[in-house]
Amino acid sequence: MAAHWIETITGSFEDKKRWRAYKARVQQLPPSHRTAVEGVERYLMMTGPADGDHLLQMVDDLAELFEQAAADGTPVREVVGDDPVEFVDTFKNNYGLAGWIGKEQRRLEDAIQRAETEEKP
Repeated sequence: MAAHWIETITGSFEDKKRWRAYKARVQQLPPSHRTAVEGVERYLMMTGPADGDHLLQMVDDLAELFEQAAADGTPVREVVGDDPVEFVDTFKNNYGLAGWIGKEQRRLEDAIQRAETEEKP
């Protein structure tokens, strides 16, 4: 019983391992894609799921999406489109998770704007 309570508070070892693996994957992305993922991640943390299982699945899928885009040479803006908030809200909806916060929407848009600037030679 006590061990379960502690895991609820601190997260399981496997969850922590998955999170670290995700963060390592993000660090391997080109700077522009990394900036975009970090912006999306922040927005998800503020507006996303309350439970870790959904969040871990979402960020794993997010990393995969941006890894593939980077490998294909796809610019960030082509991945997220003209409205990054709509992109993330649609992304969340694929997991049955909706919601938004105005301040975080602006931060996400700013992160994508910075990513786009970083892509320009």
